Amino acid sequence: MRFLAWCARQRDPEARRVTVARLHDHLIALRDEGLAPASIARHLASIKALARFRAQEGEKLPDLSAVPPPRLWQTLPEAPGSADLATMLDGHPPDGPLGPRDRALLELLYASGLRVSEAVTLQVHDVDLDALFARCRGKGGKERVVPVGSRAGEALCAYLRDLRPRLDRARSSLLFLSRTGSALDRHQVWRIVRAWCLRAGRAGRLSPHTLRHAFATHLLEGGADLRSVQEMLGHAKISTTQRYTHVDRRRLKDIHRRFHPRGS
Repeated sequence: MRFLAWCARQRDPEARRVTVARLHDHLIALRDEGLAPASIARHLASIKALARFRAQEGEKLPDLSAVPPPRLWQTLPEAPGSADLATMLDGHPPDGPLGPRDRALLELLYASGLRVSEAVTLQVHDVDLDALFARCRGKGGKERVVPVGSRAGEALCAYLRDLRPRLDRARSSLLFLSRTGSALDRHQVWRIVRAWCLRAGRAGRLSPHTLRHAFATHLLEGGADLRSVQEMLGHAKISTTQRYTHVDRRRLKDIHRRFHPRGS
């Protein structure tokens, strides 16, 4: 709608036609208005989708698929330190009867690097607490096996033994259940993380996805190879996992600064 309104404001009637050149001019105008590259890319994707739809309806439009989106900066994920996470996970849970569930959920997110969507769709039979592995379904329905870790395994055992039987009123197969026995959603998980952050005195510093970042970052800091981290995160391309290699660069810079005669 913004693009069509912009075309309608052009004084030259010929300039109101949707063309590749006109689309380029619109993207430049968005940049001059101060929109970030990511916002401009979203505008472009919407315009291309509209053009495809109108072409399917029989309207003759130029092929806009060749118009490239603006180059986006590769932002590095921010991960909390292991000490910060230890303070949150080892502290007392927020008041309420659902503390064992919340602790098990947070321990699993950090120990296994799961996406929120993967964690809330886990089935009870997906977790093997004897072998400390879990089978999850990622993007595109792809399955992978991830390690659980001893601390997460202990928290899951306590939750399954002491709390989940009381929540499971409808005989659900889902691992994590809400107070009413239904499935958790992303917003509930976000509120759980926020409540634990507030309890630990670190409001606003963590989200469910930063626990996934912390999983990958701390593995690389401990010496894990990039391919193994890629497999555990479920990334289809190694280039996605390479965002985390800033950890190694930071460590190398620190070693250089401390030990090279001219490093400081």
